[in-house]
Amino acid sequence: MSEVAFEPAALRRTVVEMAYAGSSVHLGCAFSIVELLACLYGRHMRYHRTDPRDPGRDYLVLSKGHGVMAQYACTLALGWIEQSDVDNYFKDGSRLKGLSDSHVPGCEVTSGTLGHGLSVGVGLALAAQRRGTGQRCYAIVGDGELDEGAIWEAVMFAAHARLDNLMVIVDANGFQAMGRTDDIMALGDIAARFTAFGFDAATVDGHDMAAISAAIDQLQSRADGKPKALVANTVKGKGVSYMENDNAWHYLRLTPPLYEQALAELGGRP
Repeated sequence: MSEVAFEPAALRRTVVEMAYAGSSVHLGCAFSIVELLACLYGRHMRYHRTDPRDPGRDYLVLSKGHGVMAQYACTLALGWIEQSDVDNYFKDGSRLKGLSDSHVPGCEVTSGTLGHGLSVGVGLALAAQRRGTGQRCYAIVGDGELDEGAIWEAVMFAAHARLDNLMVIVDANGFQAMGRTDDIMALGDIAARFTAFGFDAATVDGHDMAAISAAIDQLQSRADGKPKALVANTVKGKGVSYMENDNAWHYLRLTPPLYEQALAELGGRP
């Protein structure tokens, strides 16, 4: 666990700076997972403070790889990437891309082809289980990503292998790229679906860090051989008024006035 304070508004300011520097997209889906990442890095995950590749670390698999700017903001706070990486985001020669890339410190998988990251996370959890290392794997997926059949293949295997060191965290912001999840492929009660597949499951306010932390602790206290699922109800674009629940911010880019407004709403420049 870290002594770094992962303050959500500060993380969102870093995302805004990054997106503006690179004239890039995917702000809304980065903002919806900020508290989830802050809680994991700040309160739950085991990792080496100066070595993101430490063999004994817990794993964080960002299967919804297009939300990676939020993870970059956390790794910047940890010192695993540098401010110059943020300033040069998406520019020629930058090592930071718009999707999670395993070559970047802190990113466990190359993801963005949705539905595949969870399978990697299941493999990491299985290897840790067989080695008896006590390592956990946290895999963050989007609710739209649950449309992918590969997700449910991974879920079935995780239950079969009794991977109670695996926690799937669903960023349930109600949207996917082309519209509302309920309009494209209605999911119903997501926690009930995971329960039916053999998981221990809970639902939480994905922007309430105390509630997130308590739910993680409660799920992990069940040493019953079942993998865990935490369904986090979130707001796409959380933190900036003109982005919240506006799916256009899956692909829109910041103009200078909107950039300044976002920074002002988030408490000023980093």
